[in-house]
Amino acid sequence: MKLINSLTYAAIFGSAITLQAQVAPQQKLDPTIEKFVSEIKNNNQLEKISHELLDGIGPRLVGSPQMDQAADWAMKTFNSWGITSRREDYGTWKAWERGLTHVDMTFPRAKNIEATQLAWSPATKKPINAEVIAMPVFTSEAEFRAWLPKVKGKIVLMSQNQRYGRSDYQYKEFGTEELYDKVTAQRKADNEAWANSIKLTGYNNNTLPVVLEQNGAAAVAISYWTGIMGANRIFGAKTKNIPMIDISNEDYGMLYRLAENGKAPKITLNAQSKHNGVTKAYNVVGEIKGTEKPNEYIILSAHFDSWDGAQGATDNGTGTVAMMEAIRTIKKLYPNNKRTILICLWGSEEQGLNGSRAFVEDHPEIVKNTQAVFNLDNGTGRVVNINGSGFKESYEYMTRWLAGVPNDITKHIKTDYPGLPSGGGSDHSSFVAAGIPGFMLSSLNWGYGTYTWHTNKDTYDKIVFEEIQSNAILAASLVYMADQEEKLVNRDRRVLPNGRDGKQMTWPEVKGPARTSDAYFK
Repeated sequence: MKLINSLTYAAIFGSAITLQAQVAPQQKLDPTIEKFVSEIKNNNQLEKISHELLDGIGPRLVGSPQMDQAADWAMKTFNSWGITSRREDYGTWKAWERGLTHVDMTFPRAKNIEATQLAWSPATKKPINAEVIAMPVFTSEAEFRAWLPKVKGKIVLMSQNQRYGRSDYQYKEFGTEELYDKVTAQRKADNEAWANSIKLTGYNNNTLPVVLEQNGAAAVAISYWTGIMGANRIFGAKTKNIPMIDISNEDYGMLYRLAENGKAPKITLNAQSKHNGVTKAYNVVGEIKGTEKPNEYIILSAHFDSWDGAQGATDNGTGTVAMMEAIRTIKKLYPNNKRTILICLWGSEEQGLNGSRAFVEDHPEIVKNTQAVFNLDNGTGRVVNINGSGFKESYEYMTRWLAGVPNDITKHIKTDYPGLPSGGGSDHSSFVAAGIPGFMLSSLNWGYGTYTWHTNKDTYDKIVFEEIQSNAILAASLVYMADQEEKLVNRDRRVLPNGRDGKQMTWPEVKGPARTSDAYFK
């Protein structure tokens, strides 16, 4: 998902309402929801399915064999619960399979280097042993052009060297006020100088790797540090023919200092991967048919794909397994659902909401009759915010639905009605753009933004199962309450306020998916 602040407008538009004040202290739950709570608290399969998905299969990069394995596993799991399932192909994507990456410093001393091959990177035909060169701060384009021939045959360090390897919060907690101010000011100055240096080259971080490649570089190395010790963001390679890797901030800084000080460090790089042409891009859909209104729908939404620097645990393994647990419970304990309940595990969300946008485009008959879409894509925390997504009457029905959820869950939730429609960020946005009530169940942070979001630390051990258990109960309860409605809820849109530019905001437009990866890799 795109990292967004779901609370951005809550203080400005609409009213933030704590739900605890709206329900009686001695809450009597609907008997079906009581059964949901008991099942999910006492008999949930969250750890089991998390282990099978994250440890057994691992990350789910679009176009990878692991994505295919995950899809087969999800459908097999749904079928074992008595839920019919299908894979819906909507396009193709570049097929790539990660192999092992090994990086070692061989001079001036021997040391293993912590590094990750970036997604879709070209492989090494054989291990590369080459000198490391550090890209300096340039003061003019001419200076960059004069330096460029030096990259031939070298492994180029293309990222800014971080002067300070500790997180800001440690300087604030342990340093003096003067030290904290100094570090903060120096970091700002360093960042600005580096950004200006990149600008002066005439390229950017996406186009510069190809320029280095064209000038004979043996490989390109970056370090996309989050500011948290040990955590780097892992995205896709920008090179065409040579490997591109990310090196931990700690090892990157060492290599940079050695190169900068004339020590001419050397590393051996062995990056194995396979390019397998193109493969199918798809969503996985599970379905429980409605008994009274089978042509009306409620959708449990979570994206299935991930980046592959780690396991994709909190983005979006936790959303996936919580929604899977919710539908497992619904199938077991709510046999006569009125409307058809879908669980949609989207593909290629990370490349632009492609799976959900394709579903909206391909299934107008479902979309127009969808009661609500409930989406989880915020990490491992309990849900603490729900935005009305700009629907004028969202207060009326969402308040009613949330009143049926256990107090110990809703007491943590603040709402913003009617809120504002999301134009992106996660898959509910695809439905909101089409005028369908779609709601992001926004979660408590748990260090998501700096520690696990798209990083090499997004692993199983970061899951807080007590929190996603709460989210599974919330999702199952909301589906039940939405299903009890006699009619489809009102979907009138609010009059949007002026934005920061002083102009009236507009409702987001429906956007089509990328059905091939051609444009993505241009």
